[in-house]
Amino acid sequence: MSASYMDFTSPSVQFTYDVNNNSFFKKDNQNYINFLSINQLNTLGNVSLLDIYLSTGNIVEPHTHQNATELVFCISGAAVVSIINPFTKELLNYSIQPGQVANVPQGWWHYEIAQVDNTHLIAIFDAPVPEFIGGSDLLRLTPASVFARAYCLDEAKVKSTFAPITNTVVIGPPNDCKTGQIQGKATENSAKPNQAFNSRANSNRPVIGNGWQY
Repeated sequence: MSASYMDFTSPSVQFTYDVNNNSFFKKDNQNYINFLSINQLNTLGNVSLLDIYLSTGNIVEPHTHQNATELVFCISGAAVVSIINPFTKELLNYSIQPGQVANVPQGWWHYEIAQVDNTHLIAIFDAPVPEFIGGSDLLRLTPASVFARAYCLDEAKVKSTFAPITNTVVIGPPNDCKTGQIQGKATENSAKPNQAFNSRANSNRPVIGNGWQY
C-alpha cells in the first residue's frame, strides 16, 4: 500500500505525529511500547513502527508478524534478538547495541530480550499496520488436550503449566509473576548470541491488524 492515492491538498493530510501519544502496551514505567501506523499518520504508506522500552531481563514475548518483515534498530542499551529459521530449524541469537540492527523475515518466530536497563528499540515494519500472533495466545487458547495428544504429554501438567497465562502477555514476565515461577534466565544459553556485535494487555482494547491490541 502506498500513499499515492492521497489528496495532498486536503486539510486532513497528516505529515507529523507524536508517537508518545499512542501507547500500545505499558507494563510499568521502564517497560512499555508506543505505536505508529497509517491509522495515526495517513501519509505513511507501506511502513509502521513500534517504539519499545525495556529494562534488564524483560522480553517482548515470542511472536510472529504474518504480514510484515521487522527491522529491529537499537537506539540505546542492548538486546538479544532471537529468531527461529524455519528452513534450517536453527535458533539464531543476535546481540545488538546502539546503531546496530537485526532483521526478522516476514512470518518468522522471534522475540527480544533486554540485556541492560534503559534499552530502547525501534521495530520498523514494511506494512501500514503490522499483524501479530503472540505465543501467549497460542498457549492459552489451544486446549491442553491437543498439546497432550500432539506431543504425547501429560494433559494435567500441560493445563497447570499454562493456567497462569490468561491474556496476551506482550512484555514478560507479567507483573504478577513470582520469582520462583521463572524457569529460564535471559543470560543462559537460550539467549547467547551466535553472531556478536558487541500490566497485561486489556482485552477490551481495539486491535492492530488482526491481533495486536493498542
